[in-house]
Amino acid sequence: MTSPASPSPATTPGSTPVGPAGAAPGPTPNPRPATARLSGAVWAALAVVYVVWGSTYLAIRIVVETMPSFFSAAARFLTAGLLLVGYLLIRQGPAGLRVSGRQLASAGLVGLLLLTGGNGLVVLGETSVPSGLAALLVAAVPLWMVVLTAFGGGERPKRAELTGVLLGLVGLGVLSAPAIGGSIAPLGVALIIGATLSWALGSFASKKIPMPGNVLAASAYQMLAGGLCDLLVGLARGEQHGFDPAAVSGRSWLALAYLVLFGSLLAFTAYAWLLRSAPLTLVGTYAYVNPVVAVLLGWLVLAEPLTGPTLAGGAIVVVGVCLVVSVSRRPAGQRPERPVEERSGRC
Repeated sequence: MTSPASPSPATTPGSTPVGPAGAAPGPTPNPRPATARLSGAVWAALAVVYVVWGSTYLAIRIVVETMPSFFSAAARFLTAGLLLVGYLLIRQGPAGLRVSGRQLASAGLVGLLLLTGGNGLVVLGETSVPSGLAALLVAAVPLWMVVLTAFGGGERPKRAELTGVLLGLVGLGVLSAPAIGGSIAPLGVALIIGATLSWALGSFASKKIPMPGNVLAASAYQMLAGGLCDLLVGLARGEQHGFDPAAVSGRSWLALAYLVLFGSLLAFTAYAWLLRSAPLTLVGTYAYVNPVVAVLLGWLVLAEPLTGPTLAGGAIVVVGVCLVVSVSRRPAGQRPERPVEERSGRC
């Protein structure tokens, strides 16, 4: 998922986070401390990531009640990207945005995969899929990352990771059962599963291609590229026909503002700081806490039903992700470490 205030050199992370409902990532890894004192600030930052990123699914669901899917995604990321560009120009001048042509192209590609293919499809899918179910489906991103790493990264997965992937796929099948039975739109479920694949591909690609060294600039370019593509897709889908901004409800505007300020700015800042200040095993817990938060908020705020397949399938997915995360977050001495954000995406 960027920051309105630049972290200090001691806390500036080497990479930014990923997920379809959150801010755009950048892949420049820096050494991180092996241990960190779990201060009150650490727990406060974790609470922000848990609640805010978990709540973005509910906010998206409210936005698309009266606003076209891709237009709303475009408004979110173009606004957040422009705010970040303005901040970089004020704090660092033009040098803060200077990148090579290859780096700009790479950032644009990753932005398209994450914020159009990933987040955009989640937004579209949530027009017919409850926010809690959407979040549980998106929790499968770390599982796809294991598959991509095994086939494209030359890194053989461990038995626990394979078990986690298989459990996750079973969980996805259980979650998709209501769509097969007709109670939930099958297309919406398929779109969100496609979004998880696109997010995983973007995360995987971001560590294989040259990216801007300035993390904030990388995030800004990714959001602008993804937001512009979302706008073009919305135009191609004809979302402009019959769309009247005056007809958008007040709560949809508020939810969109929440996504820009909190989902794409505040939560990223907290997560980026955590990458420097807390153990990776602890930071990685967001990958399976977010869906729980999303399901509870959807139930409390929108009265979304907690059905048997949702609870059972969600539990299976969470167990599968926990297995993958527990192996992937081992110290570098036990296993070559990939950046945490490249392995557990966030929409």
